[in-house]
Order: sequence, then structure tokens, then C-alpha cells
Amino acid sequence: MEIDVQQMIFEFIGGLGIFLFGLKYLADGLQRTAGDRLREILDRFTSNPFMGVLAGLFVTVLVQSSTTTTVLTVGLVNAGFMTFRQAIGVIMGANIGTTVTAFIIGIDISSYGLPIIAVGSFLLFFFKNKKVTNIGQTVFGLGALFFGLDVMSGGMKPLRSLEAFQELTLSMSDNPILGVTIGTLFTVIVQSSSATIGVLQQLFGEGLMDLQAALPVLFGDNIGTTITAVLAAIGASVGAKRAAAAHVIFNVIGAGVFLILLAPFYAFVDWLRVTLDLNPEMTIAFAHGSFNIANTIVQFPFIALLAWVVMKIVPGNDSEIEYKPQHLDPIFIEQSPSLALDQAKEEVIRMGEYAYKGLEETSLYLNNKQPKHSELAMQIEEALNNLDRKITDYLVDLSQAQLSDEDSHKHTALMDSVRDIERIGDHFENIIELIDYKNSNKVLLTEQAVEDLNEMFDLTLMTVKQATKSLESMDREEALSVVQKENELDRMERSFRKKHIIRMNEGLCTGQAGIVFVDMISNLERIGDHAVNIAEEVLGEKESL
Repeated sequence: MEIDVQQMIFEFIGGLGIFLFGLKYLADGLQRTAGDRLREILDRFTSNPFMGVLAGLFVTVLVQSSTTTTVLTVGLVNAGFMTFRQAIGVIMGANIGTTVTAFIIGIDISSYGLPIIAVGSFLLFFFKNKKVTNIGQTVFGLGALFFGLDVMSGGMKPLRSLEAFQELTLSMSDNPILGVTIGTLFTVIVQSSSATIGVLQQLFGEGLMDLQAALPVLFGDNIGTTITAVLAAIGASVGAKRAAAAHVIFNVIGAGVFLILLAPFYAFVDWLRVTLDLNPEMTIAFAHGSFNIANTIVQFPFIALLAWVVMKIVPGNDSEIEYKPQHLDPIFIEQSPSLALDQAKEEVIRMGEYAYKGLEETSLYLNNKQPKHSELAMQIEEALNNLDRKITDYLVDLSQAQLSDEDSHKHTALMDSVRDIERIGDHFENIIELIDYKNSNKVLLTEQAVEDLNEMFDLTLMTVKQATKSLESMDREEALSVVQKENELDRMERSFRKKHIIRMNEGLCTGQAGIVFVDMISNLERIGDHAVNIAEEVLGEKESL
């Protein structure tokens, strides 16, 4: 029988492409359906490493992507919501959760891929409800996953009569290291451990590979999947680098241990196959699941040691931004309202310092276009939102207590200042979105416009810094200086708008660039307004005493 090599290759790569698309579409649909609850689950249920394992498993099963779980976990470590030791537990759980894809593939419904796609399309295109379309996307992705497997399987069938392939599988049975290498390389190329397992299930299902050869490929797949995390961690935060390092060490140790124990593990998987009467695809799924569960059980007691090793390899602080309040102790509300007010003020000052830092990062992003600045600024904006909620709740509780007239004025000033600082965060977020728009659409600002923006940024930064300082020291002179600077910002905005119109009339500036420039200086002027509101709280406070 002559093999049509072109058709075989096209069916394999086409099927793989459809499978990968289906997997991504399925994961995106699940993530949209779950929404912000994923982050909440990871935040609330990771009180210790064991709970971390369960939370990581649950979230990964929900989104069908261990990478998504790891990214969310890194975000929580960066924010100070989770310790690195808890994060290792989540990563271990994510490793187990990702095996669910193999079990889904093991259910023999690949011939129903097209009707499942039809149901998904119907839900996507004939309903306007967001929830229904998200479910439609999930169903469509699942159908595409099965259809891709079916196409891929068709492309693999002729391999059985190819002598070179038979020799390769025989070599893999005799030499497990070769299997590990092939599994690692294939996973690195397609950037998906589920795809490698899917291909392995099809090869084993078609009788093109025996179990002895398939198991090392499975171990290699677990090493290859860590490359995605390593690539994502290049140039990322300390938390991301540590998560990637923990992932690599955990999976490499696991693969090494199970290579040594290959004979008993093979016997165990074969026993499972016979006892449970498993089809070939499900046999691989059970092997994958057993490997990851056993790996977690073996390494779980050594989480503290793994954390210590990783911290030595990647030194630095876990969290760059502390999202949680540091000074708000509820006990003071009843014991000493005056002291509670001082605690709240400490937190508001910290919030003001964050607002300054966020604005500074925005200015750096405008000038050097490095994404790390926008990422840090957006993290700060999230921290400001969180602190706004926590401080406001604390101050609301405090308002129930008996406050002196002086403390009552101070309480009002802090309530208003929190709102103003949070709004500063919203405005620098607007500026970041404008810079993103400018960069992605290749909108060019004139040299004069960039110069004007930097001049206004510098003055706005000084104004915000001084407003926070005036609130901290309740200094009237500082507050009056803020009012003067804000008046200067107003004049600057009017002057820069006029200069911009002249540039437009002279044809030096495009309409798109004009919109971006005017919106940026408008946002900076509004930041100045909020800074002066804080200063006026200080001036009003002084006058009322």
C-alpha cells in the first residue's frame, strides 16, 4: 500500500491546529463563564499548601489551562495575597487538574465532534445573552477539540506501515530517555501538554506504539510544559520567575523519579487497564493522572524545602505591591477611635504614595514604551481600588464610634481624600490606555507635544507628591503650594491646547495624534484637581480647628 505523505502530513498538522484552537477556545469560554470567581477561589481557599493543591486542581479543571492558573497565582503572590509556599501548592494542584483534558479525550466521542461544533455555533450565533454565548464558545471549543483529534487520527493511520516509524517506537521501548526527549521537544514546539497527550492517545489507540514506549513520552510532556512558564517569566516579576522555577524543578524531579521506577509504574498502569477494562485512550489518561497525583503526594512534604531552594535561585521580594491594608486593626475602633483614625490616615498616606508611584510609572511608559512600566502601574491601580474599598469600609465602621469634633472633621477629610486618590488611579489608567492606543496604532506625537506632555507630567507628579505630604504633616504651607501648582496646571493645559491647535492648522500633527494628546493633558489636569481637593481638605481642616 502506497502512503500519500502529503495527505498524512496535512491531516496531522491540520488536525493538530484544530485541536489546539478548540482547546484555547474551550479554555477562554470556561474562563469567561467563571469570570472573577477564579481569582477569588485562589485567594480565599489557599490558607495552607494543601488547600492550595485543591484550589489549583479545582480552578484548572474549571478553565482547562494550568498556565492560566499559574498566571493568576503569580498575580496573587505579586499582590501579597498569597505566600510563595501556598503558590507551590497551587502549581502542584494545577498539574493534576490539567490531566482532566486527557480524560475528556478518553471518552470515545470523537466521531461526534461535528455535531458538538454545530450546537456550539447555534448557541454562539442565535443568542445575545452573554452567559449563553460563553457556554456556546465552551461547547464549540470542545467540539473542535474532538474534531481535530479525529482528523489527526486519520493522518496517523498510515504510519503503521512505515518501517522508520516502527523502528523509532521500538527504540523508544528500549531507550526511555529517547521517549522523554521526544515528549519534551514536541510539547515545547506546540506549547501545549494537552496536545502532546492527545497525540500520544491517538498513537496508542491506533496500535502504533506500545505502553512501554508511551510512558516516557508522557514524562517528557510534563517537562516540556514548564517551558511555557519559563518563557512567560523572562523579564517578569520575581513572583513569576519563582513560580516558573518551582514548576520546572517539581516536574523534572517527578519525571526523573518515575523514569527510575518505570517498571513498577508500567505494571501498575497495565493492572489498571486490565482491571478497569480501559480503552487505549483512557489508559493513557489514567497513566497521566496517576503520574501527576503520585508526583504531588511524593513531593508535597518537601514544599518548604522546594520553596527555600527556589528562593535561593531567584532572590528578591515576593510582592512588589502590597494590596492589603497594613494598619487597619478593627480592635482600635472600639478601644480607641482616635488611634483608629491615625491608623486610617497612615493607610491613606500609603495610598497617596502608591498614586504617585503609579503616575511615575505611567510617565516612564510614555517615554520608553516598556510594558513592565504599564504592568506595574496597572497593578498599582488595582491596589488603589482594593485599598479604597478597605479604608472606606474601615472609616464607615469608625463613624459609628463616638468621635470628638476635631476627630470628626479629620474623619470627613480622610473619607474625601481616599476617593480623590482612587480617582487619580483611574486617570493614570486612562492615560495608559491612550499610550497603548498610540503604540498599537503607530500614532506619532510631535517632539513639541512630547515635550509639553513631559513638562505637564513633571508638574502633576510634584503636585500629587506635595498633596500627600501636606495631608501627612497637616502643613498649611504645603497645601497652599499645591493650590498654586494646580493653578499652574490649569494654565498649562489651556496653553498646550492652543499650541496643539496651531500645530494642527500648520499640518504638523494628525487628527489621531491630536485626540491622544488632548485626552492625556486633560487627564493630567484632572489629576491636579484631585490633588488640590486633598490640599483643600488640609486647609479646611486647619480653618475648622
